[in-house]
Amino acid sequence: MNSYDLIVVGSGAAGMMSAIRAKREGKSVLLLEKLPKLGAKLKATGGGKCNLTNSLENEEFMDRFGKNGRFMTSALKLLDYQKLIDFFREIGVECHMPDGYRVFPVTHNSDTIVLALIDEMQKLGVKILCSKKVEKLNFEKGKITGVSTDKDRFISSNVIIATGGLGYPSLGADGDGYELAKKLGHNITPLFPAMLPLKVSQNWVSNCKADTIAKAQIRINLPKAKKLRAISDLIFTKDGIRGPVVLDFAREITPLLQKYKEVPLLVNLTKGMNEEEIRVHLKKHHQMEILNSISKILPKSISLEFCKLCNIKQDEKWGKIEGEKRDKLIKMLAWTPLSVIGCDGYEKAMITRGGVSLKEIDPKTMQSKLIKGLYFCGEVVDLDGPCGGYNLQWSFASGYLAGGLNIG
Repeated sequence: MNSYDLIVVGSGAAGMMSAIRAKREGKSVLLLEKLPKLGAKLKATGGGKCNLTNSLENEEFMDRFGKNGRFMTSALKLLDYQKLIDFFREIGVECHMPDGYRVFPVTHNSDTIVLALIDEMQKLGVKILCSKKVEKLNFEKGKITGVSTDKDRFISSNVIIATGGLGYPSLGADGDGYELAKKLGHNITPLFPAMLPLKVSQNWVSNCKADTIAKAQIRINLPKAKKLRAISDLIFTKDGIRGPVVLDFAREITPLLQKYKEVPLLVNLTKGMNEEEIRVHLKKHHQMEILNSISKILPKSISLEFCKLCNIKQDEKWGKIEGEKRDKLIKMLAWTPLSVIGCDGYEKAMITRGGVSLKEIDPKTMQSKLIKGLYFCGEVVDLDGPCGGYNLQWSFASGYLAGGLNIG
């Protein structure tokens, strides 16, 4: 059988969800996956723990995606976080919120999710073919007619592109969905790696890699980007920074790296303390050695590095330190300068910023405005959010929307 009501290209969260919904609604469905196995990237999500979604209400959830967030309105009305939890319970996966916010399968194992989705597709009778890379979308007179691989041609008046982005090429990401869309006239917005660690020029960070800084605040020290900032945990590495705040903020920095050799950052590591509050703290503990005084608000490893950077002896007391060195220390404690000089690109990027232009997709159906019967969902479109279950929720919701409306 080479003719189907729907062909789904890609077996990530969006692809498998769209196949399940369409099959439940009585459509004949073919799912094509270029890799030998299904759900490779989904298995790696959240370090293998699979943070599925979070408990934010839809309005706030969409706000976290920025100016394009409203595009998700129809998808989230159809499948919000509570309905997603219900869906997984229905197919045998119990979920919970250990921190009252992020939703995980109780196993904290992404295999649980992948296997449950595969099992549901098999129970429903979705036709699944692996090691089948779609090389061409076929269409006539503005309507989709099917897809072609290197050896086969499959016929359908409906095709869903759920191929994901460019992140983690080791798991099969190669941007093929973008190329397929472009050949049919769709515009692809500029693509950048997002949600990944960043490298900095400062060598001292390598001496602080054992510590996590809670509620660190990052902002970009460039005139046109000063309003951009993020707050969450930060971790120093041997050559840079990572942690939730960095993963969330990287999407703002990677485009700037293409324009500038370095992107200057200012980082508050002292839970929002300003210069005056820091001065008061250091004066209050003026009888202590300065290293111990700083260590009350920062880990000792970082405190020691700051003493070195300001040319202050760690056993000096506040009253004995020269005024110029005091001022430098206070400024550094309030806003630590770091210079981003690079990243590992898509090799370490969990998601991709950019994608198929939202202007060319109907948000009520996820159908192309250019080609009838062509749909897009998940990461392949120009919509990405922070870490914390946002991007998986969007993938599931957009896949569910694409798989259910205007088919047949």
